[in-house]
Amino acid sequence: MRDLIKLTCSNCGRANYVTDKNKRTMTQKLEIKKFCPACRAHHVHKEGKISK
Repeated sequence: MRDLIKLTCSNCGRANYVTDKNKRTMTQKLEIKKFCPACRAHHVHKEGKISK
């Protein structure tokens, strides 16, 4: 039930983080403000799929 997702920076477009989420309890896309090492600043990171 838990799926792996990647978190992509909305500013530069790099996938910096990998995490998982429960699709049954959280149906909307995840958006978290995290540190982007490429931009060297805090930006919103959005959920994206990991290809298998």
